[in-house]
Amino acid sequence: MAERIMRRDVTFQSEGDRISAWFYEPAKTGSGPAPGIVMAHGFGATKTMRLDSFATRFAAAGFAVVVFDYRCLGESGGEPRQEIDPATQIEDYRNAITWLSDQPGVDAGRIGIWGTSYSGGHVLVVGATDARVKCVVAQVPTISGHAVGKRRFGTADALAKLNADINADRLGRLKGGAPEVRPLVAATPHDVGAIYSAPDAVQWYVEAGAGGGWVNQATLRSVEYSRAYEPGAYVSFISPRPLLMIVAREDFVTPTDLALSAFETAREPKKLVLVPGGHFEPYGAALPQAAGAALDWFVEHLQP
Repeated sequence: MAERIMRRDVTFQSEGDRISAWFYEPAKTGSGPAPGIVMAHGFGATKTMRLDSFATRFAAAGFAVVVFDYRCLGESGGEPRQEIDPATQIEDYRNAITWLSDQPGVDAGRIGIWGTSYSGGHVLVVGATDARVKCVVAQVPTISGHAVGKRRFGTADALAKLNADINADRLGRLKGGAPEVRPLVAATPHDVGAIYSAPDAVQWYVEAGAGGGWVNQATLRSVEYSRAYEPGAYVSFISPRPLLMIVAREDFVTPTDLALSAFETAREPKKLVLVPGGHFEPYGAALPQAAGAALDWFVEHLQP
């Protein structure tokens, strides 16, 4: 079945910047325009980091799929490089929907969105606020930057140090300096001040990013943005669009308890799927279950 799938490198504009994307043409499963799915990755990740394993499954089932790199990351344009701003990434999702809806053979009235981790939060916001979206899948989603920040920088000293660094970075930029950049993960002993240091995060980013143009950096301002990001507040607004939430049972990156609490605020139609393991399992051992659940949801709600 995979041999029938055509993937093309494409570009489109998002607020003046060039977006690099993959466009998967759907396998021919019938006549008429095909439903579409828009996909992007999580915090600092790029489209080369195992999203093809999901997209090819969706395309094989008859969906037109676009997978893109956000502005400032991967092969897309935009400055400053390695800036991870949820507001601009949400706009990139909206512009990707516009581009996909305009493609020949795509049914603009049947567009779904898929997100994972940080983008799992983005699709909650977009699904709640963009009427063009007809179906939402949020995998191991970001729910509350405030709650996660309190856990990750739990001591008073650590939080005070982070706030002082953020304030110094702001002052430096005010005076014309470049944004401070930090390692995304502690891949080597020299990666001081890395945003993620947990072994599973380090292993996944390094392995998934190898050879694909991933850069182990993020601006310090990206951390400030993440602490103020509250996509879980939008969950109750998604209905009547159908929401599938895929949650890892032992997730300490986008904590399991926060996702379950957010799911309780969603209205019907909704579905919860629990997968074993931690945050990164849906890209590995739990990928067949996670991708299969997403595909079933899209088929149920986007295909006639």
